[in-house]
Amino acid sequence: MHTVKNSQPQQPPSQKSATHNSHILCISAALFLSAGFFLNILMPKKEYSASERRPLAKCPPFSTETIQSGRFATEFEDFATDTFPFREQLRRLQVWTSVSLCRRRDQNGLYLAEGHLVDLEYPLQEHSLEQAVQRFEEIYQKYHTEGTRAWLSVIPDKNCFLAKQSGHLSMDYAEFEKMMEQKAAFAEYIQISDLLEKDDYYKTDPHWRQERIVDVAKRLAQRMGVKIRQTYTVHTLDRDFYGAYYGQAARETSADTIQYLTADVMDQYFVYDWQNGTEIPIYYLDKAAGRDPYELFLSGPLSLITMENPDADTDKQLVIFRDSFASSLAPLLLGGYDRVILADIRYIRPQALGDLIDFAGCDFLFLYSTLVLNHSETLLR
Repeated sequence: MHTVKNSQPQQPPSQKSATHNSHILCISAALFLSAGFFLNILMPKKEYSASERRPLAKCPPFSTETIQSGRFATEFEDFATDTFPFREQLRRLQVWTSVSLCRRRDQNGLYLAEGHLVDLEYPLQEHSLEQAVQRFEEIYQKYHTEGTRAWLSVIPDKNCFLAKQSGHLSMDYAEFEKMMEQKAAFAEYIQISDLLEKDDYYKTDPHWRQERIVDVAKRLAQRMGVKIRQTYTVHTLDRDFYGAYYGQAARETSADTIQYLTADVMDQYFVYDWQNGTEIPIYYLDKAAGRDPYELFLSGPLSLITMENPDADTDKQLVIFRDSFASSLAPLLLGGYDRVILADIRYIRPQALGDLIDFAGCDFLFLYSTLVLNHSETLLR
């Protein structure tokens, strides 16, 4: 009588190999995370990401309240992500892998086309356009006086010139302008998109280049019935400019340069920042050396600015309801006016303007980029 010994079934070689590889992968991941944890504790913490232009998350307070509410876990996750060692290098590696190996056409909505970094803007949101026009008409009805004229102009974003040609989804920009013109019946529409092209914008930033928009200022001035200077002295900042998209994209692209335009008469301009209660220069060179060099133009995102031209041969006044694109355009228009007022209703409620501005005798220009109009929830009421 033969006795058969009990034995465990033997794993096939391929299954053994897979199990072995899984163990190696788990151990490697654990070692990587452990090393990251200890490095995160030992390495100094940054408070600001220069590339992303935002403050980094701080370690949350450890207490019974934060633990029970779940706040500690949520905020600690953000803190650990923002302060993980070699975060910038890992971000670039992740983007390179996604774009070069996985062949993704964009990364978090940003794509690279013809040397330009572009934030994909799609689809056209008609309800947002209607909401924007409603905001503008409410302002017009509340503040216009006898003889007030109103104009509207749309600034296309870079997708207008790069999305379709590079195979990305694109809004119908002609339809966008047509909708705005038809909906804003209270204002006369001034088209400027035909004067623009991709190289009129910075490669790493959404904004247009001041030295390339003199023709835009000229058309606006002509349609609004004023004359402006057409010749300027061009100055170039002696530092590279890496715009808002550069840090967000985490991709290597060539730097931009910032140029700005001056004329003798500009030395006489008086510019007042109502938000901070102080006089400011047209070109704030200290800001050009800061985190966002585009803030060179009229000190960046301010809610209310008054610009006066003491050498004006007219008493005409203009209120520009605007976004950040107007910061570099307004100095070119002031030559045709006694006073130009810049109001950014993303930061100041329209009903507060009447306490600060005398609207008597003022004309209105609503000048906005498609980036704001397609997301008009940012406009205050």
